[in-house]
Amino acid sequence: MERIGIYGGTFNPPHLGHIQAAKAAVQALDLTRLLLIPDNIAPHKELPPGSPAPEQRLEMLRLATQDAPELEVSDLELRREGVSYTFETILTLKERYPEAQLFLLMGTDMFVSFDTWKNTDIILSHATLGVLCRGDKGEQEAIAEKAAQLSAGGARVELVNNPVLAISSTQLRRLIAFDCAEPFLPKPVAEYIRQHGLYDSGANWKSLPMEQLEPIVVRLLNPNRVRHVLGCRDTAVELARRWGADENDAARAGMLHDITKALDGPLQLTVCQEYGKILDAFSRKYPKTLHALTGSLVAERIFGENPQVVEAIRNHTTGRAEMGLLETIIYVADYMEPNRDFPGVEELRELAFTDIYAALKLGLRMTLDHLARQGSEVSPETQQTIAWLNTL
Repeated sequence: MERIGIYGGTFNPPHLGHIQAAKAAVQALDLTRLLLIPDNIAPHKELPPGSPAPEQRLEMLRLATQDAPELEVSDLELRREGVSYTFETILTLKERYPEAQLFLLMGTDMFVSFDTWKNTDIILSHATLGVLCRGDKGEQEAIAEKAAQLSAGGARVELVNNPVLAISSTQLRRLIAFDCAEPFLPKPVAEYIRQHGLYDSGANWKSLPMEQLEPIVVRLLNPNRVRHVLGCRDTAVELARRWGADENDAARAGMLHDITKALDGPLQLTVCQEYGKILDAFSRKYPKTLHALTGSLVAERIFGENPQVVEAIRNHTTGRAEMGLLETIIYVADYMEPNRDFPGVEELRELAFTDIYAALKLGLRMTLDHLARQGSEVSPETQQTIAWLNTL
C-alpha cells in the first residue's frame, strides 16, 4: 500500500526548516512520497501585507525541493478557489489515491489547536496525523495530552522527531530584511528572493523621513512592542528639546532602538555572525542581551543612520563610560516612556527633566537591583558605566 504524506502551509517563504522536517517525516513514517501543498488562503492566519503571489510561493517551494526527489510539490490548493480547508484536500487526495494510506503532517501548535479546524471528523476518518515535534519538555507534555484525547476518540497519531532548526517564517522575513537570512534558506530560494525583491530584500531604507520610517519599523516589531517604541521615540524628542540635543537624531534612535528585539537569542547570534561581529564571552553567554548591538548594526547598514544615532542604539541597555548626551537621552527615554509602569518610574521621569545624568544613574541602579533579584550577571559595559558615573 502506498503511504502518502501531506504537508501544507503558507511556505512564506519555504526554508531549510521545512525541508529538514519533510525529509525527517519521509524516513520516520516510511512514506512513498510526501506532497508539499502551499495554501491559497490559510484558514488560521492571514498572510502579511506585501507577501508574494501564490504562484511565487509555489515556485520557491519547487526550487527548495529540486534536489529532494522524495518531496513532491502540488498546486492542488492554489487551483482551488477560496479558503484552503484541509478536509477538502484530504477528500480530493483520497479520491485520487483510493488505496493509499494518508498521513497529514502538522506542527505542535496546529496539533494542539486541531479541534478548531473545520470538519476534523473527515480528516481523522481518512488520515493519520503526523506530528512534528522538537522534543522539549513543555512541547512533549502538550502533545501527549492532545494525542491521548484524540486517540481516545479513535484518531491515529504518529510522532515525528523534527530536527531542530529554530526559525519561523515570521522571523525569517525579518532576517531577510536585515540581510541575514542566508543560513536558513536553500540557495536557489535565496537567489529567487533577491532577484524578485521579495520580503524587503534589497529595499532602500536609508535616510527615510520619519513618516516613511515608522510603518517599516512597526512592521518589523512584535505587535506588543509597538507602543513602547513609539513612546520611547516621543519621550526622546522631549528630552532632546529640554537638553539641547538633536531632536531628529533622538527621534530616529528612539524609533530604531528595538528594531531587532523580536529576534530570540540564537537569531541575535546569527545577526552578529552574518555581520562579522566578534563577541565577548558575556555576549555569547547571554545572547538575549544582544538586541542593542544588533539593532545598532541594522540601523547603520540597513537604515543608514549616522554614528551618533548608531551609538545611542548600541548603548541603550548597558550604557558605557563617558556616554554622550544623545546616548544618555535614549537610555533614559527607554526606561521612563509613558507605557512603563514600575516602582520608582515617576521619580525617574521627574529627574530626567532636571538632571539627565542623575536620571541615568538612577536607571542604572534600578537595572542592578533587577539583575540582583534575578541572580543575573552584570555586563562589563554596565560596570564601567557605573564606575564612570561615580566619578562625576
